[in-house]
Amino acid sequence: MNTDMTRLSDKQQRLESLIKPFGKVVVGFSGGIDSTLVLEEALRVLGKDHVLAVVANSVLFSDEEYQKALSLAKELGANVRGITIDYLSNRHIAANEPETWYYSKKLFYEHLTAIAKEGGYQAVFDGMIMDDLNDFRPGLVARNEAGAISILQKADFYKTDVRRLAKELGLHNWNKVASCSISSRFPYYTPLTPAKINQVMRSEKYLRELGFPIVRVRYHNEIARIEVPTTDLPALIAKHDQIQAALTTFGFKYITVDMAGFKSGRMNDDLSATTKQKLTVDKK
Repeated sequence: MNTDMTRLSDKQQRLESLIKPFGKVVVGFSGGIDSTLVLEEALRVLGKDHVLAVVANSVLFSDEEYQKALSLAKELGANVRGITIDYLSNRHIAANEPETWYYSKKLFYEHLTAIAKEGGYQAVFDGMIMDDLNDFRPGLVARNEAGAISILQKADFYKTDVRRLAKELGLHNWNKVASCSISSRFPYYTPLTPAKINQVMRSEKYLRELGFPIVRVRYHNEIARIEVPTTDLPALIAKHDQIQAALTTFGFKYITVDMAGFKSGRMNDDLSATTKQKLTVDKK
């Protein structure tokens, strides 16, 4: 066995040894590869009767992703519970303030910890990984307040580790494109409404179906700013006529392409370092 595989095997053993003492856990399951690996390992270590996958539906995520997550959790052999979270009922989230990520995760963890308490589960696991510690993640503050556990972080898993182990375990979504709350498509302080959210979701769904799996449609009132990887820019521009026609039908007046290409978390670039620091400090 080569050094890389030995290292990965060691990490898997550490992950399983960290899971075992909890006995009975709730896993916040999104259908992404990180939470999929958490759920798979929890089921392997603790067994189906001691693991509950909770999938949250909301206006900030597509119904398609929700249904796929439910199906995948069942496919993995988990007991599954679907819930609905009304994020827009929170004024900070609806106003799309920089604190929106904290309040979104706070609501998410509150639902999961309530379910865990009700069912006698000893812990709530999420899918946070080591890479998240190097990003702007106010949700980590909410996690700490709720006492939820990022078991992959504790086992020192990075995205490359997650994908390699998932592939080795035969998880078919090992290379799934990462998704994110639709609120990330809106500049901060642009109020979120179901109509605006649907406009962006329809646009991104259309572009994915057109052959661009990694895509963001950033909302700027009448303007749609499309981001795809720079390698996909020629193909995107070649289809400009049909893209223009479709996205104007969805409600945009001007359709633009960001020549810098796709960048996750682009809207966070407008926040100062001081603001980011303030939002990632524990509130307790």
